[in-house]
Amino acid sequence: MDRVDVFLEPVRAFLVQIAAFLPRLGLALLVLVAGYLIAKAVRFALVRALRAINFHIVTQRSGMDAFLQKGGTEIDTTGLFGWLAYWLVILAALIVAFNGLGLTNVTELLGRIVLFVPRVVVALLILAFGTYFARFVANAVSSYCASVGLRDGDLLARLARYAIMAFVLIIAFDQMDIGGTIVRQAFLIILGGLVFAIALAFGLGGREWAAARLEQWWPSERHDLER
Repeated sequence: MDRVDVFLEPVRAFLVQIAAFLPRLGLALLVLVAGYLIAKAVRFALVRALRAINFHIVTQRSGMDAFLQKGGTEIDTTGLFGWLAYWLVILAALIVAFNGLGLTNVTELLGRIVLFVPRVVVALLILAFGTYFARFVANAVSSYCASVGLRDGDLLARLARYAIMAFVLIIAFDQMDIGGTIVRQAFLIILGGLVFAIALAFGLGGREWAAARLEQWWPSERHDLER
């Protein structure tokens, strides 16, 4: 009889552990199902809200939607925000479920991912409005150059757009802690070289245009100075 008890003791302990684990497993599955339903609802509500405030028009005009489509995705930037919100809720549900099961290492890893997702959302917002502003400035520069009769207005507009886009990308990468000081220093060096090149080109090739503009704007002052 004692031998039977010795052999049955591990089985009894194993069954006790299973009996204690099953309620936690059922609760974890319930949390995952609830998280899945909430994630779908949040995604639907967020996409509808963004489209209601015409956020998709901003991303279309900024060129982000076209960039995503060229990359092979079928969703636009608004759908991307909905997808991020969906997975944010799913990850939160997984953290709660794994924490209930006692898997602390997994919950710590998922917690780091959850903390990173809001940074991606903010970076995408910066890119959306930054690219829209860059295109707006480029159009304004092109229109102004055409109105004053300045040649190479399209080139100046593109340079202005690319400079703003580079600055926006630096801010977005800094928001996600990508690159750090090295990327910022490289951007400042490239931007400084670009500004110097534009100033040199204008100084060498735009002297006659600048003199004509000064003569048109301040003719009397120039004559007085020449006297």
